[in-house]
Amino acid sequence: MSGALPSAASLYRRVWRVIPPGEWAAFSDDIEAILTLKRERNAVILAHNYQTPEIFHCIADIVGDSLALARKAMTVEAKVIVLAGVHFMAETAKLLNPDKIVLIPDLGAGCSLADSITAQDVRLMRQRYPGVPIVTYVNTSAEVKAESDICCTSGNAKAVVESLGVPRVIMLPDEYLAQNIAAQTDVEIIAWKGHCEVHERFTPADIRELRENHPGVTVLAHPECPPDVVAEADFSGSTAAMSDYVETQKPPRVVLMTECSMSDNVALAHPDVEFIRPCNLCPHMKRITLANIRMALEQNHHVVTIEPGIAGRARLAVERMLAI
Repeated sequence: MSGALPSAASLYRRVWRVIPPGEWAAFSDDIEAILTLKRERNAVILAHNYQTPEIFHCIADIVGDSLALARKAMTVEAKVIVLAGVHFMAETAKLLNPDKIVLIPDLGAGCSLADSITAQDVRLMRQRYPGVPIVTYVNTSAEVKAESDICCTSGNAKAVVESLGVPRVIMLPDEYLAQNIAAQTDVEIIAWKGHCEVHERFTPADIRELRENHPGVTVLAHPECPPDVVAEADFSGSTAAMSDYVETQKPPRVVLMTECSMSDNVALAHPDVEFIRPCNLCPHMKRITLANIRMALEQNHHVVTIEPGIAGRARLAVERMLAI
């Protein structure tokens, strides 16, 4: 990495509308240290859209949803990748960069969807539905991916399902995503019972209350929300699709039915749009902080490793997805 490091003052100008000066004072030392460490270690930071603004806008080199991070991870030239997100995302980065060091700042940054299914569960599904392809959401462990035919994200799930050219597929583990995709395709989808602990809490009543209290609000819902929530929304799509909707449609007032840091990050790019923020925090995403990102870089903490046999099969399922 070359060129002068940005100053704390210049970085604060990116986020001043959502981070008060007092909070920034507590962040600035870690931010400056991280910027130096990235240069010294030839490291890049990949940050998911649900990361807090001081991470997303000030230290991240690559940002996006799960699909974007997976695609961009393949082009990284740095020796070290720090994944500011949850564990399955770090595993995916490692699958696509087997020769690089991949760090996850907190091993406890898990996912309710990934925890909802095991590799043994997938093997039992194959026995129950012989010959039916298994499409697995990227929000899963490498062990589960390794038992799958192909992966998908919320942004490309419909395309992946239809690409297989079969009348029926198994889609794991998010029940609501599977139901929402099933409503868009003629392919029969057999679902699992996993749910995202953030998105499953939204209800149609929440949307009706938002519309009553904020007349004219445009409601965007993530497809991990229950189908009745998606039906009440004006638009449903991945975090990238929601961000693109705000960019292209420029609604005067909008609410994103997803993890609440997403609203802060998108709002900074659209000061003329009023964002209503129903705040469902992901406790796992919020385990990633500037302090533990700094520690991971300083001490090589929490290196991601995947057993070679599992890694090869899991990588194939991810690469099949990326080829679509």
